[in-house]
Amino acid sequence: MNGPQDLGGFHGFGKIPYLNKYEPVFDSYWEGRVFSMSFATFIKYFPVDETRYAAEKIKPNVYLNSSYYERWLLALEILLIENNLVTKKEIIDRENQIKKDKKT
Repeated sequence: MNGPQDLGGFHGFGKIPYLNKYEPVFDSYWEGRVFSMSFATFIKYFPVDETRYAAEKIKPNVYLNSSYYERWLLALEILLIENNLVTKKEIIDRENQIKKDKKT
């Protein structure tokens, strides 16, 4: 495997920022929700290795431009769609509903 998720050991990506130990665990509320949904699926549906493999399917340009928990969400969406638990249309419809609700 030689994808963007295998960058360990490469140089030129800058320093990893040190997080203050008193900072919140998640930067945003949605990150905690993604973590919870992913963890729940590890137990019932998808082993961690399968989730890692799903993350490797994310297009390199999308992977490199996504945050840590965005990658978790993208991998979860891939697994849910591939295992016929939801459709891509259902995900898009829900995203659109959330955007609509935020405007009101």
